[in-house]
Amino acid sequence: MVGATKAAGSAGPQHELVTCAILLLTLFVTPATSDNDIFLDWHVSIDFNLKPVSTDQPVITINGMFPGPLINATTNDYIHVHVFNGLDDPLLFTWNGIQQRLDSWQDGVSGTNCPIQPGSNWTYVFQTKDQIGTFFYFPSINFLKAGGGFGPIRVNNLPAITVPFEKPEAEFDLLVGDWYSSSYKDIRSRLDTADVLFPNWMLINGKGPYGNNFSASYETLNVTQGKTYLLRISNVGTKWSFNFRIQNHQMLLVETEGSYVNQTLLESLDVHIGQSYSVLVTADQDAADYYIVASPKMINVTDGNTLVGVALLHYDNSTTPASGSLPSGPDPFDMQFSIDQAKSIRWNMTTGAARPQPQGTFNVTKVKISETFILQASTATIDRLSRYTVNNVSYLTPDTPLKLADYFSNGSGVYELDAYPKNTSNVNAVRGVFVASALHKGWTEIVLKNKLDSIDAWHLDGFNFFLVGLGEGEWEPESRSSYNLFDPVSRSTVQVYPGGWSAVYVYPDNTGMWNLRSQNLQSWYLGEELYVRIYDSDPNPVKEKQPPANLLLCGKYQPPAPRPGPPVTPPAPSPNSPSSEAYDPHKTRSLIAMITTAICFLYIGFTI
Repeated sequence: MVGATKAAGSAGPQHELVTCAILLLTLFVTPATSDNDIFLDWHVSIDFNLKPVSTDQPVITINGMFPGPLINATTNDYIHVHVFNGLDDPLLFTWNGIQQRLDSWQDGVSGTNCPIQPGSNWTYVFQTKDQIGTFFYFPSINFLKAGGGFGPIRVNNLPAITVPFEKPEAEFDLLVGDWYSSSYKDIRSRLDTADVLFPNWMLINGKGPYGNNFSASYETLNVTQGKTYLLRISNVGTKWSFNFRIQNHQMLLVETEGSYVNQTLLESLDVHIGQSYSVLVTADQDAADYYIVASPKMINVTDGNTLVGVALLHYDNSTTPASGSLPSGPDPFDMQFSIDQAKSIRWNMTTGAARPQPQGTFNVTKVKISETFILQASTATIDRLSRYTVNNVSYLTPDTPLKLADYFSNGSGVYELDAYPKNTSNVNAVRGVFVASALHKGWTEIVLKNKLDSIDAWHLDGFNFFLVGLGEGEWEPESRSSYNLFDPVSRSTVQVYPGGWSAVYVYPDNTGMWNLRSQNLQSWYLGEELYVRIYDSDPNPVKEKQPPANLLLCGKYQPPAPRPGPPVTPPAPSPNSPSSEAYDPHKTRSLIAMITTAICFLYIGFTI
């Protein structure tokens, strides 16, 4: 009995140890299986030796790479990117298609962030919250994207989520885009004059066309006969949409910008500026090399033109070089082909994506529209300079980021909310800080009209929107009868054809300050953009993340200069703003874990 009593007494601390271990495992291990942290150091610099098209020009590299390194993440991961700016220009990176849920502080555009000054550094911390898919990043200010600095982003599914296709043998990132043969600084200096140059090359992963004597190198994708591969294709260019195709191979379209689509076999695919697609390609031909081609839309070029990007699909047992003519695509001026293809890309309503439930659970079948934006893109001469406009307003970038002003002083002295019309054109062409309000959690219809002579592409940071309609000619309220409200694809960038319109639905539940822009770099740089402010009056800080602890100050809110006496602090937040103390979920979790550890051992100590 004494022995039995002793055994029972020793079981108490052992039980408590097991209980504490379970608690600590929950706190410490769970993040590693659901929301990992990825830490990246990026050194951004200029390289004059790369010469992708055999001309002396500055190329923006990251860690010596052009294109930049892959961000390979999974749903809900936290990405920490420590950027060292080795350029002689201020720098910001934006994460094209990453929604930055409730955290426009990390969006990396002029309206949300102070730039990283030359010779300094800053760390972005953002989460791939409830997202999957193919995206890319690029420098967002000072026309830097024309010099490089872009790279791929993959957001993979959680292991528990069933992907609607078999796992491919391998994945390839294909960053395709037009390229200037001179310095981006030279092009930048010409933009608001009549002496504008157009990009005259098409690069695939930073490499020139196969077979061109001025290409420093060309891209090759190595495949094994009988295997299937996932190609993640992004248009990282500045002006030209392109048509993408592979000699003797079909492509199965499966995803675009975070949405799984109804799978469609394609001979060729139009990709507009800022857009991303995933396609499956099976190496089902004889062992040989085959041409991969990206040719521009809205311009006539011959096969040997430098604007026709050419790479190779190389079977690993091939001894046969690519031969014959390049595979032909649709007529580059055939807008009907492009429109029909765009309309055929439909949302897969039944598959899971970032979450197990079908992505089509959240749809627009019976939504009630709260407000409509009608935004028309055109050009104007303002103060004798050529500008691009939205509703006759060319965006003027203030010295103080809108988000900073919004937080500290409700925008006072930096912008006036809704100063310009959201659904008609301003009477006179002006330059101004165009900030429009959108009703929080009220469905918004945005009609984008194109009065330009080229294909435009519009992107909304912070969201995917539903492409419900597109057409030629003038949009009228009666055009709504042609909308697809059953299975419109959800994406973040939509093309708008010359003289035509595109209509999207968006649900403004992501509070913050969000950039709505043309992805055409010249148009964007010269004013074709605005910001959409989404505000929730609920003071609960959970409704929008607080500023990061490393928040940069600039413009009206300069960092205090070191001097004797009491420290100078930035202005206090406005009454409607949350506390400036940043919330870090990982620090909070670690603190809870440490407290739990201490309590466990104290308790065990008392019970032994």
